[in-house]
Amino acid sequence: MKLFVVSILCAFLLVSSQNPTNHWTLQPNVLVLEVDGKPGQQPISCLEMPENAVTSDNHNQDIIWKKNGVEEAQRGNWYLVRLVESLGGGNYTCHGPDGMLLNYTEVLIQQNETKRRRILVKNQQLEDYLKCSTQNYNGEFHCSWTWDSKRVGKAAFIKAQRMSDGQNSHCSVEPSRHQWMCSSAQSNFSCSVDDSGSGISCLDWQHCPYAEERRQVQVIVFVRTNQFLLESYSKQFYLSEIVKPDKVRISKVNKTLVEWSYPSSWNTPYSYFPLTFQISQSSRQCRKCENPCTELKHSKASILSSSDVCQFKVKQKIKVVCVRAKDALCDSEWSEWTHVRLKRDEGNRKRKGQQ
Repeated sequence: MKLFVVSILCAFLLVSSQNPTNHWTLQPNVLVLEVDGKPGQQPISCLEMPENAVTSDNHNQDIIWKKNGVEEAQRGNWYLVRLVESLGGGNYTCHGPDGMLLNYTEVLIQQNETKRRRILVKNQQLEDYLKCSTQNYNGEFHCSWTWDSKRVGKAAFIKAQRMSDGQNSHCSVEPSRHQWMCSSAQSNFSCSVDDSGSGISCLDWQHCPYAEERRQVQVIVFVRTNQFLLESYSKQFYLSEIVKPDKVRISKVNKTLVEWSYPSSWNTPYSYFPLTFQISQSSRQCRKCENPCTELKHSKASILSSSDVCQFKVKQKIKVVCVRAKDALCDSEWSEWTHVRLKRDEGNRKRKGQQ
């Protein structure tokens, strides 16, 4: 089944309104109408017909139309979608006299930039709608968003490409797996939607972690509501701008020394992908604290850069040591804290108190 929208029909039917201001196909059988809030209409067709067969009589009067499963009064091969403000979207199906499905068109409404209401909530910390991060330079990254509590929807289409790809990037979807594939001569991306519906995980299959990243990644997320409203959100970045290492692994602890290692997900060799570590110490134990690294007052943090053994000498009165990491070669985000609680001869203190 195919979607056919013939603009010449608008002139023939004397549709004088300029609403929709534009229309385009998001994917097969999904038509997007860009509207400005004014009343208008948009023709859609059921069956493909030669242009010279389009007449005011609207042949095939035995074709029945339904909107969201409800039969409409309009008949014939052509149907006029009526637009009022942001209304008019829906699932339009056409049927033969026997009720057999002939074709379908899902119409989504995209309001003009100045009038549309946001489906997603802006991240106040980032001043953006999409938050993207990656654990390393292997070409994988994750982007997440927050739905407006009153307008929860779902991802309608995902596009990922390198910035210079332009219109040469072609994207297709595998509905059964909710996975999108975007390919061009320069890049090959795959993206899948999280089970929560609030994020995507993507992989640039042609990315080389050892080469200089010359072109930004561009991610475009189209989201829609149950009321058939559509909005798009985009973000551009280099992987070095969104990299956030996993938590470090503290492997050895004694009274005077803490030793840790690079996250297992970080790229090797470490001499080529060095990390900088921040070490914070506290003389308070705070056993009820869920995260003593953020809840306790710490002494001045120390910075250590190492591509080999990562060790730090601990002061005698210190009870909590926290360590986190970031890429040493770029101004990116710190990892989450890893902490360890140090045990300080509690048995000796008890014995001294009993003497």
